This record gives sequence, structure tokens and C-alpha cells, in this order.
Amino acid sequence: MSSYSNTARVNEARRVAIFGGTHGNEMSGVTLVNLWMKNGIEIQRKGVEVKPFITNPKAVEKCTRYVDTDLNRAFTPENLSAPTGDDLPYEVQRAQEINRMFGPKGSPEAYDVIFDLHNTTSNMGCTLILESSKDYFNLQMMNYIKKAIAPASCLVLLNEHPLLKYSTSRSVAKHPVGLEVGPQPQGVLRSNIFEAMRVILKHALDFIEMFNEGVEFPPCSVEVFRVSERIDYPRDANGNIIAMVHPNLQDCDWEPLNPGDPMFQMFDGKTIHYQGSGTVYPTFINEAAYYEKQQAFVTTRRETLVASSIRKA
Repeated sequence: MSSYSNTARVNEARRVAIFGGTHGNEMSGVTLVNLWMKNGIEIQRKGVEVKPFITNPKAVEKCTRYVDTDLNRAFTPENLSAPTGDDLPYEVQRAQEINRMFGPKGSPEAYDVIFDLHNTTSNMGCTLILESSKDYFNLQMMNYIKKAIAPASCLVLLNEHPLLKYSTSRSVAKHPVGLEVGPQPQGVLRSNIFEAMRVILKHALDFIEMFNEGVEFPPCSVEVFRVSERIDYPRDANGNIIAMVHPNLQDCDWEPLNPGDPMFQMFDGKTIHYQGSGTVYPTFINEAAYYEKQQAFVTTRRETLVASSIRKA
């Protein structure tokens, strides 16, 4: 048991939300949240209010990513403070409503934890998304989850880049947690992906219950993949894509990409090689939803974060 002086004291996590359907065609979260809204026994924990919630019901109804604009980019200060009205894009109206229900963002009244459930078409496996390297509560939770599901893998993506962060629905909470599980096509439900997501949520809620009951978690180190750069597809002068992800890179999320390695294959068969200064670890490779965002994949750099011991304040 570490001493009081070097143990971080963190407020109890009494209010927890589980978001599904932030993107209406990512079926694992949609299905789990609908299931738990009908019967929430599985997600009940002592002393914790757990609220399952469909964030973008119109997109879920249409089984599309969004209706007017991406809800998971809509939680900007400008959108949240804009005058309310029917002339706003649907997802901006929805962001304001979610911020009223689960926030306000950045306030003491905000929910303690929001889990936002996502699927990817990329071969990423189970990925927890961390917004801040200084969030020791989330780091400890992720360390607990990683150990609980071993030897199965669950990697941690640190999305802390000042220019590449985006305004997510989960950012309303004090401790936002993204969960990305794939590969799964849009609009499709795969049993193995569904169960993997379900198991991770179970362990996450177990951690919260134990923390609230006074369990102290000792210092730990967590390997993370820090977002570094977004890489777009090669394009012609008119902005049309002129190459594909190279077969040597396709489905190789989290594997090292070294300078000189094949990266794209032109339609005429020529290879474009990675020209970076050092080894990176690409992920979200060839994600279907990111063609519109001009992103073929994102590069990350592997590092280890150390979290102090924590116990409830």
C-alpha cells in the first residue's frame, strides 16, 4: 500500500454513461446499449448509476454514420454555445442536448465517466482511446482491463495531439473513454466483436465499483500508442484518389512501418514507400468512414506512461 503523500486522490465515479450509436451504423454499441436499456442488470454495480444511452437515434434509425454532420466532431465550444434552433444541423442540436444531460462539459456537474462505443472497419482489434496522459484514473482503469482480459489483447490509443484532437461526444465527461473494436463492416453485427466489447465493459465497470469501494490501485505503467500524424491517400490535381493502401500494409494495424516500407499502391501498380524519419505504428488503416475525412491511416508512436497509485478522495 503506497503512502498518502504519493497517492493521487480521485473523486468517486458515481455517475457513468455508456453511449452507443454516436455513429448510427456501428452496430456493436447500438445493439449493446439497446439491450441494456431494456434490461440493465448486467451493467448494474453497487453505488454506481450506469445510464445506457443512444446518442444519435436518427442515424441509428437510418443505419448511417450521421444525418447532417459527424456527431463525434460536434462538441466544440462554438457548437455547444450556439443559440438553439431548428436551423442548426441535427447533430449540433443533439450535441447541445447531450451536453445538457451529461455535462455541462468541463463543469463539476458533468458525468464522471462516459464510455463511447465504436466499431471500425480496420483490423484494430480492441482499442481503448485515452484523451489525456495525465488522467491517472483512466490509465489505471485501462491497465486493469488489459490485465483482466489477458492473454487477449487490448491496446491503448492516446489522442492527445494538440492539432489532431477532435471534439468527441465522450469529452463531456470528467473521464472520457473511447472503445473501438474491429474489424466489422458498417451496418453489420459480428458476434466476436460484440462479445469482445461486452467483456471490456464488464471489466471497466468492475474497476469503477472496486475503486468506489476504497480499493487502492498501486502505481502502474501502461504502453500507449500516441497519435502522431494523419496520412491521406495520394491524389491528383482535382483531389481524386490515385492509389490504394499497399497489400503489405493492409490489415497490419499496430505493426511497425519503417522508412522505405511499401505504403500505397498506385492504380498502375507502382509502389509509394513510407518516407518518414523513423518507425511508426499505423492504425485506422483504410477505415471506410475516413475516406470523407481524407485519411488513409494515422501514424502513432509507442511509449510508456506511468500512473501514480490512486484511491478515492
